Amino acid sequence: MSVLFGLLWPLQRFNTAVLSMGRAIAVTALAIMVCLILGQVFFRYVLNDAPNWTEEGARFGMLWMTGLMAPLAYRKGGFVAIDMVERALPRVLSGLLSLLLLAISLWVLVIAWERGLNNHVDTLSGRGCSSSLRWPFGIEIGKCGAKFQNNYQYAALWVGVNLLILVNIELMIRQIITLLGQGDRLTQQRDDTIVGAD
Repeated sequence: MSVLFGLLWPLQRFNTAVLSMGRAIAVTALAIMVCLILGQVFFRYVLNDAPNWTEEGARFGMLWMTGLMAPLAYRKGGFVAIDMVERALPRVLSGLLSLLLLAISLWVLVIAWERGLNNHVDTLSGRGCSSSLRWPFGIEIGKCGAKFQNNYQYAALWVGVNLLILVNIELMIRQIITLLGQGDRLTQQRDDTIVGAD
């Protein structure tokens, strides 16, 4: 049991630190995204001259917001779930079913990790250059020169999958500890005030 707690403690602390930083970045990305969309609406309908880069900039913010907030929501139980069977089963069977579902989720996430690395992050294969987003002050970086590489925005999804894998492993360790009867020693991760109604 001490081995499980020894694995859980550093992973839990790491996830807490990284996800709190990710939350701050995601909130900032959301604010920027909203400002860009409102600015585009103003320029288009009031001045009749919308900048061409605001839509792509808003998408950049949305991808990073999603990639950084999804692991936090997963950790706190904020994803939609149908848990009728889990609630109807006895405690041990319910715990085993939860562990099985977490293992299947980990398998899917590992596949997503590999595909995301090959398709969205690898700078050799690339995802092309942005059509309208440019580096400020004419700075030229990489093969796209003054334009953003699309890898910078799509890498958000791969970062999100990495964080989801870490959270999934933490949840699996917590579930094993609970199945072994030591769940009362675990700190509470879910916050029902954030998640919403059941």
